[in-house]
Amino acid sequence: MRDCVSYGRIVSSNLQVIARVAALAFCGTAALAAAQSAPPAVAPQQGPATRPASPIQKDPRRPEIQPDLAVDRDPIPSPDPEPVSETSNDITVNTPGKTGEIQKGQNGVYTLHENVDEVLLNCTVIDENGHPVEGLTQADFRVWEDNAQQRVSSFRHQDQPVSLGLLIDNSGSMRDKRTAINHAAINLMQQSNHEDTAFVVNFNDHAYLDQGFTTDLVALNRGLAHFDSKGTTALYDAVAASADELSKHAKFPKQVLLVVSDGADNASHLTEQKTIQRVQDLGGPVIYSIGLLYDADEREYQKAHESLQAMSNDTGGIAYFPRSLEEVNSIASDVARDIRNQYTVGYHSNKASAQGGFRTVHVEAYGKKGAKLIVRTRRGYYAKPSTPNQTAQTAPSGQATPSAQTAPKQ
Repeated sequence: MRDCVSYGRIVSSNLQVIARVAALAFCGTAALAAAQSAPPAVAPQQGPATRPASPIQKDPRRPEIQPDLAVDRDPIPSPDPEPVSETSNDITVNTPGKTGEIQKGQNGVYTLHENVDEVLLNCTVIDENGHPVEGLTQADFRVWEDNAQQRVSSFRHQDQPVSLGLLIDNSGSMRDKRTAINHAAINLMQQSNHEDTAFVVNFNDHAYLDQGFTTDLVALNRGLAHFDSKGTTALYDAVAASADELSKHAKFPKQVLLVVSDGADNASHLTEQKTIQRVQDLGGPVIYSIGLLYDADEREYQKAHESLQAMSNDTGGIAYFPRSLEEVNSIASDVARDIRNQYTVGYHSNKASAQGGFRTVHVEAYGKKGAKLIVRTRRGYYAKPSTPNQTAQTAPSGQATPSAQTAPKQ
């Protein structure tokens, strides 16, 4: 009897142990499953925020979803903004650092802190027949600022890579013209410096970045193909937004916008004058324009012609007005050749930058036997008072960049 009782107690004790082990095993398994199903902890983001990636497009037949450039992202909130730390491709304002000191920024670019007051002018020189003139030297150029002659302090004539924006009208009237325009845009890139980077903006009521900066012609062609011609023409808004894209993400300090449109602006929030001012306040890309106005009525032709001409003239570019689509391809070749054959002339103004204000600029060049040539460059700039540590990133050439910025048409 006692043996039976003892045996029962042993069995009962063993069952309790087994139950406890099973309970512990169950809890451990549940805890492990919960840990595996829980999302991983996200470390705090460090460093500057990166641009969000574009959504994955599952249907290749549909255009990629792109950010809307119609949103006002202009880093200059007013004509006389409060001092902020804004970094463009060549100028950094109010960045801590001692004069003469070289610092490495978060983007890996080394910055030399100096008081920079050199004005750089990209100049196209042609003869009386409109042919580009090569072989000029620094001694062949004369520069005037507000009718006072300046001393040329730097000079360069070489094929420098550029950052280029292709702005193509995508309004309803462009439907039958886009194939020829897209072909001409690719032709321009094929004849440009192989290091050039470009982006594509298609615009109608709004402007869309259909291809960001790239050297890949296949990608650019794909961006140009993202069109569905309809709607109105917000030309000025597209130009201002594209200049902003250049100021934030351009790889090279030399910047160009090529604008193609077949009509006048009829949908922008900005005016022509405000657009020119905002473009030049951002550092001032040269604007080349192609106006497909051969089938426009007289009023539309006049308005579009004047606006495209003004934007190009004030920034040192050229406005072309072909008589048919067949001329566009050769115009693209002319633009590529013009960009690759410019002279860069620099000088230090004899006026203190603290005086500020608008300053007109005039450049002359002389060829063989003193023959006066035609020089095309920007018409002037706004001299802005420099801060104690106005800084400039060292350009690929090692040449200092200007602290002054260009001005709108007066």
